[in-house]
Amino acid sequence: MPEGDTVYAAAARLRAALDGQRLEHTQFRVPSLATVDLSGRRVRSVRSRGKHLLIDVDGPDPDRPDTGTLSIHSHLKMEGAWHVHPLGRRWRRPGFQARVVLRTATHEAVGFELGILDLLTDPDESLSYLGPDLLADDWDAAEAISRIEAVPDEQVGIALLDQRLMAGVGNVFRCEICFVRRMLPTRLVADVDVPATVDLSRRMLWANRGRSARTTTGNTTQNARMWVYGRRGGLCRRCGTPVERGFLGPAGEDRVIYFCPRCQS
Repeated sequence: MPEGDTVYAAAARLRAALDGQRLEHTQFRVPSLATVDLSGRRVRSVRSRGKHLLIDVDGPDPDRPDTGTLSIHSHLKMEGAWHVHPLGRRWRRPGFQARVVLRTATHEAVGFELGILDLLTDPDESLSYLGPDLLADDWDAAEAISRIEAVPDEQVGIALLDQRLMAGVGNVFRCEICFVRRMLPTRLVADVDVPATVDLSRRMLWANRGRSARTTTGNTTQNARMWVYGRRGGLCRRCGTPVERGFLGPAGEDRVIYFCPRCQS
């Protein structure tokens, strides 16, 4: 499931192939961008911001490409992925899933099943609502703590997914963070050690930012990577109690949660 670590890794792969390169061909396969052609523009940078990925190119005026920056903005949502490979290599997903194709003289980047794909003329302003990015070089733990502590009556499992408070945590990390901190996701923020929770969130995502297989236990064996996520009915790795599954989220947006009823009581 794409979360901040997944997007960070995707940005790193894209950056290695695209940064500083000129786009030889672009194709946007979504109706709102079907007529857009960014061929000839140079890629200035590739970066992640929480769960958002930005490919900055020359623009936005095609007649004056060196004035300002235009960003190809994407969000993977549940099923999205960016693949990058040398030109001529066969795609690993069917063509009908492709939403955007970017080609340089040597490489091709394809965004498949992207949940969001648009162009931003002021990406930093457009994403200014996001909280501190857990994987940013300028990560601001104090700001994240302040934002979360400002909602003491919120359930911690909901607060962790609120990208306005802290950007990067998704459902997998939410469940795992709550387990390691021995707290049910339904516990109120007022009853949580917020600084310790924020610190653990940063350390978990940071440890996984370059891994091909995410693990929160430290064990990379396939069936031992997670403490509780996806393990309904499996025995808690700490106390042996069967892991349970429930649902938690704002009205109409419930997401599945996994927890140990004993360790996290």
